[in-house]
Parts: sequence; structure tokens; C-alpha cells
Amino acid sequence: MARILIMASDGFEQSELFTPLEKLKEAGHDVHIAAPKAGTIRAWDKDDWGKTVEADLAISDQSPDGFDVLVLPGGVINPDNLRVDDKAVALIKGFADAGKPVAAICHAPWLLVEAGLVQGRRMTSFKSIRSDIQNAGAEVVDQSVVEDRGVITSRNPDDLDDFVAAIEKAVA
Repeated sequence: MARILIMASDGFEQSELFTPLEKLKEAGHDVHIAAPKAGTIRAWDKDDWGKTVEADLAISDQSPDGFDVLVLPGGVINPDNLRVDDKAVALIKGFADAGKPVAAICHAPWLLVEAGLVQGRRMTSFKSIRSDIQNAGAEVVDQSVVEDRGVITSRNPDDLDDFVAAIEKAVA
């Protein structure tokens, strides 16, 4: 059983948090959600606000210690909020520096750019940010999931099965 941290803020893509949360819990993992403040955060679902979820942890109180992997759901709003949060970016760097996997889907690779984890890696992302990832030094490919030296990336909600499988493989 792995301890998994999902980091998100208001505006996360609904399926990209709930699918990994549910599937990883079903697989027996201990999954926690960290947000800028512990408490309720709200999803974005297609073209409007969606479901809420309780973040049991505050990002500022977290470190990679005690966790095995960091999962970053996308959506446009969520990673855009978190990439200007110094504590969130530091936590991502901390996981990478500790040699622990970081998994980012959709627009969440923006956070990997901020954390300096893109240069020289093979990655994928949502189509609209591929130039950003490439300009930051990644080799961008169009695949459902890409794993390169502990960084797992996927394109969009259609890739969630492959994304969760790659996270499972990383913690096996």
C-alpha cells in the first residue's frame, strides 16, 4: 500500500481528481488531498462548476516525507492557481528531489514547468499547452501516458485509465 498525495485547488478538472482518487483508494492505497487551505475545494466539470471534495491537508504543511507519489490533476484554473503558489511549486520540487514520482495530467504539466522538471524529459499534455512544455525544454509526444525519470504525464480525461495504471506501476 502506498501513501499518495493529490494536490489541487478550486477549478481542478473533476474527472482528473475523482478518478485517480477512487481507483487508487479501491486498490488499497492511502490517498490524501492537499489544497492551499484544508477544507472544501470545487471541481470544474466541462463548462461549469462541479462537485466538491474535502482537502484534508494544507499544502504549506506538507513535505514528500511519508508519501510515495504526488498526483497533479489538471483543468485550466487549478494549475494556473497553483503555479503561482510558492509552497505548491516547492512541494513538487521536493518530491522530484526525493526521487519520488510526480504524475501530472492535462494542464497540470504547467506546474512541472514552474518546478523546473521539464528540461530534457519526454512528456505529453493537453494539446493547448504543448508549446509551453516544448519551449521549457521537453520532447513533446502525443501519447496517452509518458513516464520519464519519475515524471508521469497524460493528455486529458480520456487517458485516465492509462494515467492511473502508470501511477500504480510507479508505486508497485
